[in-house]
Amino acid sequence: MTEQDTAERDAQAQPDEGDIAADYIEALLDIADLDGDIEIEQTDARTTIVVGEAGDALAGLAEPEAVTALQELTRLAVQQQTGEFSRLVLDVAGSRDARAERLQELVDHAATSIEAGADRVALEPMSSYERKLVHDLVRERGLASESEGEGPDRHIVVLPA
Repeated sequence: MTEQDTAERDAQAQPDEGDIAADYIEALLDIADLDGDIEIEQTDARTTIVVGEAGDALAGLAEPEAVTALQELTRLAVQQQTGEFSRLVLDVAGSRDARAERLQELVDHAATSIEAGADRVALEPMSSYERKLVHDLVRERGLASESEGEGPDRHIVVLPA
């Protein structure tokens, strides 16, 4: 058996991070006696687990703090089984779209402040995924941005171009 054959066999034997995450979330929902459809969206860059839809019974879990906590727990469950760091994203009952709208509002407010003469506008701390979205939104507005801070205090500062 060649090294390539061994690598292919090992890749087939190891469960997919999306499947592991979906199983973990399903078990949590069962414990909480909640129902919700679970979908796995896979791209080259990351796996997204979509749980429920906006306005369904899971809407109470769509609060940003709850989604972040569930996402971290799910990432840890995946990491425990695969031995590799997971960058999966969790979307509960439309939480990603709601958060994207909130981030757009933050960028709009920062842009207005910059246009009114502010040298810089510091935004609230956010995850690396959210910072990436905000950097893109800021660039679309023709402004500059940079990340500052460490760990949970890492945030974006919006600057004139």
